[in-house]
Amino acid sequence: MSDVIRKFTRNVPDWRPRVEPVKLEEASQEQLDALKVTPSNTKVSAYVLTLAHDVETLKVRSPLFNGIMYDKGGMSRDERELGAIAASMVNHCIYCAAVHADRHAKIAKDTTVTDELFAKGLKADLSTRDRAIFDFAHALSQTPSEATPEQMSALRDAGLDEAEILDLILSTALFGWANRLMHVLGDPVRKVSA
Repeated sequence: MSDVIRKFTRNVPDWRPRVEPVKLEEASQEQLDALKVTPSNTKVSAYVLTLAHDVETLKVRSPLFNGIMYDKGGMSRDERELGAIAASMVNHCIYCAAVHADRHAKIAKDTTVTDELFAKGLKADLSTRDRAIFDFAHALSQTPSEATPEQMSALRDAGLDEAEILDLILSTALFGWANRLMHVLGDPVRKVSA
């Protein structure tokens, strides 16, 4: 297990499942139907193939994930990713933090925020808006009651409207659940050279 990654990184690691993922060529029609709504349009990940063992859950999970992370309107995509990063940092989900830090950096076309977060954590030097978003998502991930009225006011003072705040709550909560599921199903590991 020495290849398990334990430090935050923007370089997306591989993910090694503890449960054998469904093999696409052996998947039932019901599993294939559930897999059609996965978030990625490039390939089906080992994680999603592992989730395909529970078709009913996957059929609900993927549209929910897509709706929270990719729907138009409300909070920007990079800010939703920031909520996912905060939750993943609290839950120490190395894989999710890396995936969403990578997405944040690509969407923002800048690595400054994720570099700061992974280097300095809660002491990262962030813009007023990013600071309000990260602090609220971090507190919400620690324990929902840790998110204070003052942090909610900081979100509004930073210019977030009600729809954006709802998107932040949803993206943060989604990763509070997803991180814990990913932890029990597998580990982030160093990429194997091809």
